[in-house]
Amino acid sequence: MHGQHHHWEEPFKADESLRLHISSPFTQFNPTHAKYQHVFNTNDTDFPGHRLEYLWTSRNNRKGRHQLISPKEDSLAPTSSIGEVIRNIGRMFTQYPFYDVSWLVAYGFTLGSVIWVFNAFFVWLPIQKPSTEFQNEILYVGGITAFIGATIFWIFSIFLMLEAINENRTGCFGWAVEQVLEDEKIKLHVHPDPLNCKHHHQNHHNLLCESSNPQNNQASSNVEAQTKARPWRWCPSWSDLRHRLVFEISFIACSFQMAGATIFWISGFTALPGILNHLSRGLEDGIYWAPQVVGGCGFIISGTLFMLETQECWYKPALGVLGWHIGFWNTIGGLGFTLCPAFGYDPAEWSQYQASLSSFWGSWAFLIGSLIQLYESLQKYPVDHLKEC
Repeated sequence: MHGQHHHWEEPFKADESLRLHISSPFTQFNPTHAKYQHVFNTNDTDFPGHRLEYLWTSRNNRKGRHQLISPKEDSLAPTSSIGEVIRNIGRMFTQYPFYDVSWLVAYGFTLGSVIWVFNAFFVWLPIQKPSTEFQNEILYVGGITAFIGATIFWIFSIFLMLEAINENRTGCFGWAVEQVLEDEKIKLHVHPDPLNCKHHHQNHHNLLCESSNPQNNQASSNVEAQTKARPWRWCPSWSDLRHRLVFEISFIACSFQMAGATIFWISGFTALPGILNHLSRGLEDGIYWAPQVVGGCGFIISGTLFMLETQECWYKPALGVLGWHIGFWNTIGGLGFTLCPAFGYDPAEWSQYQASLSSFWGSWAFLIGSLIQLYESLQKYPVDHLKEC
């Protein structure tokens, strides 16, 4: 199967303790899923019925996540349990790993979505309830927040692209598996192993390059070696772009996101007071509404591709995967941002109302997706239990 893919470097191919069990069925693009079974150093009879699997996905690899699938009898609690969910929600308010580009992307999109919700509120409410409108509310508050929101979306779309370019191609297991003797029986202990993690977020000193002042400990030495081996890339090589990245669903999705955000930014700029209120009808259609249509379509395509990336079959939704829900809500948000200008071309009162309302629910959809992405970025060691046949 691997021969059908385009310069796909199989993760963990040099790790003899991990055996490829299942690979993604996609043939048009590089695989997005690969399941590995851990091969123990002792005889299998020492661990009757015990299986330990590692699920590599292109999204988890890009986000620095290490997904383990363990038996129910293990002490590791699944990350879908109520306790783990509450703890991770708490991290959203207490942890700010600025050195992690995945967290930065999620935090930036959350901030931008909040601003778009405020923008849509100030634009929609005066039409819904005219008595609440204050002087120049839509022009000034709506225009300025639109410019800020569009700018934030554009900036962090660039970071999203950088995240895709700098993915860890060789894979990172991220867990320590130890065999210990308990009650005269050999048992396994599994725990996160951040010291040997090869993802970029382990460099806590700065975001984009090697630490300039490493500490004398194992973690910093490990990070120093990793950053020397894998320098941060601002732009992919032409060979890498042509032979590998164009066959990565994630890279194509990020490209549509960045292109959409770039074009959409034009409408954010022309929404500023002093520009929008001096445009003729033709110019307004061309440089204010049209970029929103094109940008919104880019968001729809991007969100759809991010959904497909998490699915093992193109027709089967991955409802149990956080990344699928992020793509879903971003697709809904893109749809709202596309319908807004579609209605906005018509100056009729009912159409302008629908335009502002579409922006309103589209902004909320983006906010929901961004919050899930923020939650995902702080859950670096997800655990699932093996399903009983």
